[in-house]
Amino acid sequence: MEAKTCNETRVVRTSRIFPNDVNNHNTLFGGKLISDIDMIASISAVRHCRAECVTASIDSVDFLSPITPKDSVCIETFVTYTGNSSIEIIAKVIAENLMSGDRKIAATAFLTFVALDENGKPTKVPAIIPETDEEKKLFETGKERAEKRKEHRKSSKELARILTMHKPWE
Repeated sequence: MEAKTCNETRVVRTSRIFPNDVNNHNTLFGGKLISDIDMIASISAVRHCRAECVTASIDSVDFLSPITPKDSVCIETFVTYTGNSSIEIIAKVIAENLMSGDRKIAATAFLTFVALDENGKPTKVPAIIPETDEEKKLFETGKERAEKRKEHRKSSKELARILTMHKPWE
């Protein structure tokens, strides 16, 4: 299984914001952005391991600046860190005012995917090779994020055990 560079997993998609994409504040609806981030990141995951992948977590979604219909939105994703069967991906969301050309990082997110074999079981993934300073820094801090995710997942499972499910008709 041959290691891959971060750049080999990079996906970039730029699109416009239309009226059906905005919320009541006339800014890009957060749920739409999260859905788009997940879709683009899933391509990075599959490019990395050339296997089916499922989203295991989306964390650290930070909305830093509103995105308006006057902007284009560019989502860039690439693999930053890998475990045995897990693949961490960063998503950078760049808003560009189409009239002025001003660009800003409008949101960031980390996503984790798990690669699956033909039986739907987790499978080993290739290592990732960071090359740029940005990629190296993200790689160096990846293990710490993975450990925090494991602790958070454990807490979430404990919380799920005590949560009740009410039927809305009762």
